[in-house]
Order: sequence, then structure tokens, then C-alpha cells
Amino acid sequence: MTPKRKKRMAFVLSIVVGVSLAVGLSLYGLNQNINLFFSPTQIAAGEAPVGQRIRAGGMVVDGSVQRDPQSLKVSFGLTDYAETVTVSYDGILPDLFREGQGIVAQGVMNDSGIFVASEVLAKHDENYMPPEVQEALEAAGKTVVNADDAGKTQSGG
Repeated sequence: MTPKRKKRMAFVLSIVVGVSLAVGLSLYGLNQNINLFFSPTQIAAGEAPVGQRIRAGGMVVDGSVQRDPQSLKVSFGLTDYAETVTVSYDGILPDLFREGQGIVAQGVMNDSGIFVASEVLAKHDENYMPPEVQEALEAAGKTVVNADDAGKTQSGG
């Protein structure tokens, strides 16, 4: 092999190694920041990893919201009407958060089976349902009727 070919081969190999290293680091970084969505049924079945950041979505169970009067801690049930998971959150809840509301929470599962949320997101208007929550409810065989629409239907208006 001539010296010119050796230089060319070393240059090509260094490019291949550099690109491989960049791709590997990018994939590692993306894997660490991925937020997988789990329904309460999947969480109850043990499919959600413990200690890894995930998103969980469903409906807030009526009558389940318990607030600590001494702090901002709150716990509530999250359901897809097939299973219910307890969510613990320490912070200010969104203004649109209420019982019977569709929400998505981001956080981690602890060893006790409680979802410890670091962020709670509520729908932004009365007609919106997060797509992940809608799919989870449909998979559980439930169709959600908007509370405003249900009131109109019942009153005949």
C-alpha cells in the first residue's frame, strides 16, 4: 500500500469512527430523555418501569383528591375506568384541574406503586382530551361524554 493510500485510508477510517461516535452519543442522549406514556391499566399490570420518568394519563377519580392542609401536597386517583392508580404531587395544580377531568402527569413510579408526579397537565378547554388519554379510555372500552354536553342532553337543550 502506498503512503498516499494509507493517508486516505486513515482519513476515511477517522470519519467513520467520528460519525459512529456522534450517532452513538445522540442515540444514548435521546434514550435517556424519552418519556413513555402509560395508561393506569398498564401501570397496574406492572408494565411501567420503576424509577424511570414516564407520563401517565387518564381521568381524575371523583372524590379522590386529598390535599394536605399544611403544604402543597395532593394525592388523587387516576383512572381509565378499568384500573386506578394513586398519584402524589407536591406543587400547585393547574387552574383547570378538577375531579372527572382528563389529565396527563409526568413523573416516576416508586416502589410502593404510587406515581410521584413532577408535573400535572390539565386540558386547556372543555372540548379537548389529550390523544394518549383518549386512546387509553377507548382501549378500556369507555367513551367520555363531556360534562357540558351531558348536561345539555339531560336537560333537553
